[in-house]
Amino acid sequence: MRTTQIGNLVQLTWLPDFFPVNCYLVVEENELTLIDAALPFSVKGIISAAAKLNKPVTRIVLTHAHGDHVGALDELKRRLPAAKVYISERDAALLRGDRSLRAGEPRMPIKGSVPKKLKTRPDVVLQEGDLIGSLQAISTPGHTPGSMSFIDTRTRAIIAGDAFQAFHRTAVSGTVVPLFPFPAMATWNKELALASAIKLIELSPAVLAVGHGNLLKEPMEAMKQAIRRSEQTLRKAGS
Repeated sequence: MRTTQIGNLVQLTWLPDFFPVNCYLVVEENELTLIDAALPFSVKGIISAAAKLNKPVTRIVLTHAHGDHVGALDELKRRLPAAKVYISERDAALLRGDRSLRAGEPRMPIKGSVPKKLKTRPDVVLQEGDLIGSLQAISTPGHTPGSMSFIDTRTRAIIAGDAFQAFHRTAVSGTVVPLFPFPAMATWNKELALASAIKLIELSPAVLAVGHGNLLKEPMEAMKQAIRRSEQTLRKAGS
């Protein structure tokens, strides 16, 4: 496991050179918020990283319900029973293994690995604008119907889940990066993903933290380029 820290944000990365999977610890005054639960074998690394920060993990916040973001959730909840689990109201259904679409949603199949045997259920379901410690919830659908990002109101760091990726190249969810196409392959709706990416850049993030790839300081130019490529790709697909 590789650890990278910028200010109050600690990135934990597994398989960094092959198939990087990240989760994050957000350092609050007296506690820690874990964002995403990575892979089933990530438990030891997460617990160890939290112990080094010498603060308890009181919240487990999920950006979305794909398997590489919730893999260690059951075991983490067993070891940290007091930690509350948060996820968007929409992706709470995916967490239960329910891939069905709701009225008004684009009629496209939900893609990616959705858990089938996960026992943990959320303690709190999130809506746009909710506050979780220093974090504010941002609805960023596209990768999944209920994907959420979170902005640290102290630092303007955005933890974006798979709304962007940053391995080999910064890209909007749904844009294929040839050397790492997997987030694009698991994206539900590219048009909504693009709209969500634009929504995030309008917040002028100081740091972009994603599910796959390195932490990006001063990410605006990389995000703009990624958005332009997404727009070009969608225009070509529609022509």
